[in-house]
Amino acid sequence: MQTLQNISKRIFAAFIFFTRLPLWRVAVVEKRHFEGVVPLWPLVGWFTGGVMALVFWVCSLCQIPVNISVIVALLSRLLLTGALHEDGFADFCDGFGGGTDRGKILVIMKDSHIGTYGVIGLVLYFLLLWNVWVLIYQMGLSPLWMLAVDACCKYISSTIIYFLPYARKEQEAKNKLIYTATSVSEKVVSCLLGISPLIVVLMIDSCGIISIGTVVVSLMSSIGMCAILFYTMHCRIQGYTGDCCGATFIITELVFYVSLLVFTFYYTSYYTSIL
Repeated sequence: MQTLQNISKRIFAAFIFFTRLPLWRVAVVEKRHFEGVVPLWPLVGWFTGGVMALVFWVCSLCQIPVNISVIVALLSRLLLTGALHEDGFADFCDGFGGGTDRGKILVIMKDSHIGTYGVIGLVLYFLLLWNVWVLIYQMGLSPLWMLAVDACCKYISSTIIYFLPYARKEQEAKNKLIYTATSVSEKVVSCLLGISPLIVVLMIDSCGIISIGTVVVSLMSSIGMCAILFYTMHCRIQGYTGDCCGATFIITELVFYVSLLVFTFYYTSYYTSIL
């Protein structure tokens, strides 16, 4: 009973931490539960990605153009998360773009004001993501890929705590929180939560233009980008911060979608040419 209670509180903590749902009104969650939310980040991706997919599907039923449906779907996630990851990405761009050494990078990332690098980074990110999503879903892909990629990239990003130490002291952290080390069983569960949606959606997507190879290549591209980001963080700040977690998710998700578009287009063009 105690174990189930701890699990439920950690799930509550994950949704309270990574979304703006007022679940803190439903249950009292202690700080120790928030310290173990990272392995459950992919589970939150099921929810945020699922809401995006649902919103996009409803827009499609209402015959709203794809370019507008994509914006509404993305807006739904921004509202759910309070732009948590995008804020981290902007701070990451400011810190790593404007900082010349470890101390300056950490100071810049902790500043709540957005700078030039952050603005440019967000503008380019949203423009690229919007265009990629429009092209992908005009090709007839199921909106369920929003759920699958969201959960998968949150899992990939969550591995940051396996490879890097926290770059600040606990009292210097924005949320006064340092994530605890995870057990082997937690790592396995987190992996299953992140990867299983990809497999399920690949099996049920009826459009037939996404191959297993395309998904594998897209997954490897995101993992490769994640490794580059981790190495950069190690070299420049000798660890990670909460902003680094958000930025890693934003970048790896974008890389996944770009790879999915490029290789799907290549696969479709090749298949059409041999017919």
